[in-house]
Amino acid sequence: MKKGHGIGFGKAILFNEHFVVYGIPSIVSAIGSYTVAKVEPYEQAGFLLTDKRPATPKYKEDKLAQQKESFELMFRKMGLNLSKEGVSITLEGNLYAASGIGASAASCVAVARALAEYYEMSLSDDEINEVAYEGEKGYHGNPSGVDNTASTYGGLIWFQKGEKNVIDRITLTNPVEIVIGNTGKVTDTKLAVEGVKQRKENNPKKYEEVFDRAENIAYLAKRAIHDGSLQEVGKLMNENHKLLQQIEVSSRELDFLVSVARESGAFGAKLTGGGLGGNMIALTPGKELQNKVATAIEKEGFQTVKTVIGASRESVE
Repeated sequence: MKKGHGIGFGKAILFNEHFVVYGIPSIVSAIGSYTVAKVEPYEQAGFLLTDKRPATPKYKEDKLAQQKESFELMFRKMGLNLSKEGVSITLEGNLYAASGIGASAASCVAVARALAEYYEMSLSDDEINEVAYEGEKGYHGNPSGVDNTASTYGGLIWFQKGEKNVIDRITLTNPVEIVIGNTGKVTDTKLAVEGVKQRKENNPKKYEEVFDRAENIAYLAKRAIHDGSLQEVGKLMNENHKLLQQIEVSSRELDFLVSVARESGAFGAKLTGGGLGGNMIALTPGKELQNKVATAIEKEGFQTVKTVIGASRESVE
């Protein structure tokens, strides 16, 4: 029987979510957790979705309409006509489906790869990334492209949106341990992005200053990563979180988890992704520190994921 299989990484934005939409550079990393998609024949027209991903309660239900729109956009981009012969799509893997860790992008990349294999299209990573970007529009309206890029290529990436996106690899000597803390709140990224846009238009002077500092932080962080100065990377993450608070995309739960992580010894901690809920990330080099920070967050009743930044396809396939 004909089958297709594909994977897409989860991601953690280390610097400049939201700012990236306006052409400010961001630094994003694939993490060691991923979504797997399987495509098989389906006797009816259209598609049958079976979603077996572990998830925040109500995440999959809340995102279902966006997910269907996303699939339709990808089918169109790939030139697929499912009006006669359909496909069965199964999603699974070890990436927890939650707001802020690229769950939608990981599923888009995995599905794009699985469909390409099923229909015997030899698509390059660049082409898979384009299809996944199209799919992300179903979830985010006007996505930056940063999530699907990390999900497709893996590793640590410098990403700047423009007429032609700038995508540069940043070399990490070794993967670095992180803790992702989940607030348990499902968030609407479209709403968060729209809110920033409106506030920026209403208060251009304040926002210009914040955006300038965000750009500066990206370059300082890139240098600190190159130098292997993880303490400095952590300090810059803390400052980046402050800027995200100033543009009003944090939340009480995110700020609480960030403070728990810092008090437990994390080098730095901040929200990651769309904000207003979803996830935060803590830089915790070494297994011992990673376990200590994760335990502190779990003691407060929140779920964590212990993983690494800088994951690559070679390490999982």
